[in-house]
Amino acid sequence: MFFDPLYIVLVMPAVIFAMWASHRVNSTFKKYSAMMTRSGMTGYDAARRVLDENGLSAVKIERVEGNLTDHYDPRNNIIRLSDSVYNSRSAAAVGVAAHEAGHAIQYAQHYAPIKIRNAIIPVTRIGSTLAFPLVLIGLLLSQSSQSYIAIAYAGLILFAAVAFFQLVTLPTEYNASSRAIAAIEGAGILTTEEVDGAKRVLSAAALTYVAALAVSLMQLLRLFLRVRDRR
Repeated sequence: MFFDPLYIVLVMPAVIFAMWASHRVNSTFKKYSAMMTRSGMTGYDAARRVLDENGLSAVKIERVEGNLTDHYDPRNNIIRLSDSVYNSRSAAAVGVAAHEAGHAIQYAQHYAPIKIRNAIIPVTRIGSTLAFPLVLIGLLLSQSSQSYIAIAYAGLILFAAVAFFQLVTLPTEYNASSRAIAAIEGAGILTTEEVDGAKRVLSAAALTYVAALAVSLMQLLRLFLRVRDRR
């Protein structure tokens, strides 16, 4: 079920792509973390500036442990910046911090993809937990009766919801990066060279979401082929 030719042919290339994307974002962030901003603005300063200029002074900014653990928490209306971003004066840190501010702006402006993504979160949580077990159980029971194959198809539907969630995530990430770069350039936070560095960091980060989607789609195709062949 989990180790078969379909996994090698379909899923493994996507997994290798995901590993490469993860390496790339870390190496790119490290490279541009060495590029200090002429303005001297930290990641915190940049996020605060972008938020305030968009009328979001109520959004708080906190420090969180870890490396590249930055995120926006819409429930508490807080941007959490990692140790490598919060007080860093690098082009990489400013880009990442402004990106998280971009997510806060999306919520404030009711950006459609973010609303769709939030609406399907409950389903994706269930899907990420039950999809594989249901497919496995359905395939095993179908050996005694084909009627049980419906259980496997239910698992496929749940896994498809997870893949759809990742698909909807892509425009939200790219849009947040676009908002971040526009805000950075508009406010003159970074020089032209520094902006290029921030763009490279955000582009590398976005590629990890593309890779995650690729893995999910290949897994979905693999599972579908296994279920179809069992009919």
